[in-house]
Amino acid sequence: MPPESPTSEPPADIITPVAGDAGEHAAIVARQAILDEHRVIVGYELFNRSPQAAQHDLHSDANLLFSVLSLVEAQTVGSEKTLFVNCTHDSLRGRHLDLIHPARAVLELPPIEGHQSNEIEARSLVMGELHGRGFRFAFDHTVLSRNYAAWRPFVSYVKLDLEHIQPELIAPLVRYAGQNTSAQLIATKVETAEQFQRMSGHGIKLFQGHWFAKPMLLKSQTVRPAQAVIIQLIGRVRANADVSEVEELLKKDPTLSFTLLKYINSSGFGLNHVITSFRHAVMMLGMQKLFRWAALLLTATRPGGAPAAVGGTAVVRGRLMELLAAESGILSADECESAFVVGVFSLLDAMLGISMEDAMHAISLPDPVVDVLLHQKGVYAPLLELTMACESGNEEVFAHVATALKLSNRQVNWSHLQALAWAETLTQ
Repeated sequence: MPPESPTSEPPADIITPVAGDAGEHAAIVARQAILDEHRVIVGYELFNRSPQAAQHDLHSDANLLFSVLSLVEAQTVGSEKTLFVNCTHDSLRGRHLDLIHPARAVLELPPIEGHQSNEIEARSLVMGELHGRGFRFAFDHTVLSRNYAAWRPFVSYVKLDLEHIQPELIAPLVRYAGQNTSAQLIATKVETAEQFQRMSGHGIKLFQGHWFAKPMLLKSQTVRPAQAVIIQLIGRVRANADVSEVEELLKKDPTLSFTLLKYINSSGFGLNHVITSFRHAVMMLGMQKLFRWAALLLTATRPGGAPAAVGGTAVVRGRLMELLAAESGILSADECESAFVVGVFSLLDAMLGISMEDAMHAISLPDPVVDVLLHQKGVYAPLLELTMACESGNEEVFAHVATALKLSNRQVNWSHLQALAWAETLTQ
């Protein structure tokens, strides 16, 4: 364990070996959310999960990912989110870094194989030039060892991988990083609420993992009032209720009705007059769009409930499924709308804090939607599988499902980044 002095060095045994660099291959972009202590998404790690990359070191060449980012307008993708991009050291010399503004990206770099001091020193010169241009860097915990002292002036983030660091080393590493760097710490591979609480107790403010999307099932958990009204609305829309019945429900909930009027009078609708009647709003929106809007609204009902990241992830899933469905050409326009609902409701258990089976009893949904959410079967199943692979980085699922749907890597990447951009716009 390192002594308390800020000039001390952590133990050399925290250094772990890494494999060689990945070569040039077609990239499949996967993402993983980075959350703050309030469980709000503040950034995304983007990385290559192509099968070819898996055969190497999973640290993809950055120009692959930046070329993917160039498929859409750079200013729209995650404009309020920090993008962490896995890079190789050799890729830092490429002109692809000119494609984005340095303030938007963090370049995530692996240690040097073998930890040779001359190689570490040489790489620090390139980092210094990019750091002068405004780029930030993220490293794993090995940057805190004495071998990597030359890199420390450039470190903005240090990732602590809970799968590869012994629990008793966390506290000294956190203490040492605070004394010797200005870096923010990110706990990664956080898969349980207990791990989140433990890392929070060490003063860590940023987290990466899937624990936030897992439902916390409590025997006494019930659907909250705000959610109940939205579920009633979805039920009436699904039953093709008369407009007057929908209007009556809106009148009973001022917050819901205000939100609907605010939504339909927003600039996105492009109306040249203000809608003030609930009946007029429902008729203007139509039942299909009202269903979609209610599904989106359910992701935002968080007071005392699911973390913000769950709703944000659900929105990205919904939009990504809709875009993939359209790209595949296998579904009608109405079915693409339902694909959106499948993506949003794939986290319904986490949003409501109940099992998916109970959630299906609480809300009326079309049979094909229920089939995929409960049994992973039906026309929407491969689309949901591919959408979730964009979060997990499961390269086997990518290859199998994308091929079955006749979707190219470019189509999947384009849809993925467009979904992130759309969700960001919606949040704003």
